[in-house]
Amino acid sequence: MTEPNQLLFFFSALGAFNGFLLSIYFAVNAKKKIFANYFLALLLLVLSIRIIKSVFFYFNPQLSNIFIQIGLSACILIGPFLFLYLKSYSNNDKPNWALHTLPFIVGITILGISYPYMEHRIVWSKWIVTGIYLQWLIYILASFKYLKPIFKKLKEKEKLKDIDVWLLSIYLGVAFILLAYKFGTYASYIVGALSFSFVFYLILLLVIFRNSRETTFFQEKEKYKNKAIDKETSNLIEQKLTIIVEKELFLDPNFTLEIAAKELQVTKHLLSQYINENLGKSFSNLIKEYRIEKAKQLLQTESNFTIEGLGYDSGFSSKSTFFTAFKKITGFTPAEYQKLHSK
Repeated sequence: MTEPNQLLFFFSALGAFNGFLLSIYFAVNAKKKIFANYFLALLLLVLSIRIIKSVFFYFNPQLSNIFIQIGLSACILIGPFLFLYLKSYSNNDKPNWALHTLPFIVGITILGISYPYMEHRIVWSKWIVTGIYLQWLIYILASFKYLKPIFKKLKEKEKLKDIDVWLLSIYLGVAFILLAYKFGTYASYIVGALSFSFVFYLILLLVIFRNSRETTFFQEKEKYKNKAIDKETSNLIEQKLTIIVEKELFLDPNFTLEIAAKELQVTKHLLSQYINENLGKSFSNLIKEYRIEKAKQLLQTESNFTIEGLGYDSGFSSKSTFFTAFKKITGFTPAEYQKLHSK
């Protein structure tokens, strides 16, 4: 093997090998036994099997057909395990894993016995693998709904938590690997393997180099554990919060937690903790509620302005943000609300 090929083999195989080790870590040694992490372990395992098969086939075309068949068959579980991981993490419950895995395992086993790769390579390359990639794509699309809150934060320019970055990275990484296998123009086998290594280490770097003082690895900590606010301080913050409403500070589209804390003469951390623990919501959601209340008043009393304009006057920075927040909080669109309540 030439030196360039040695480097290619090393980098393409390294990600798969470490992905395999990390899958064992999540399955056995994770500090917190989060059920979703078992799906993550299985996702990394089947990805690693697929990648290892690609690497060895590229550098050793005489590789056993059984191993090739196993590697290709593993792909049929990548989509389901991605879906199950995101679903179980987002809903914090145990989804029906058997429904999403057993039919595919049985189906690919029957196909593997009826059409062994060794004797039916054309059938595998033309039909079976195409079907597997299509199923993979369908599950990627189905998984998107569990990331909608994260994309909403991005759209509204809210700060993402470390776990948001992790989930988004896993989703985009799996989608990128599928595209690399499906559309790689140069030696697609090795393109997919290299993509996995690249994505794997990029995701780890994103997690490692972000400020993670408030999080454990892939699991949010209880932010304010053992730091309860005393009653006197709590009452004081409650009184001060009225300043935001009285002065209508929330009408500024750029009004932030930092600005609010400075105005109320409390620390940013203390204000955030009070809102989270005592009001059960985030600062951004609290400000949205204030803005919606203002919008409701304007919709009832103002008829000479466009609904979009009233949204801007209520502190929203865009039409889409205003319409989405209004519908979520009131159950009506601004136009429906105005029709019902206008004087």
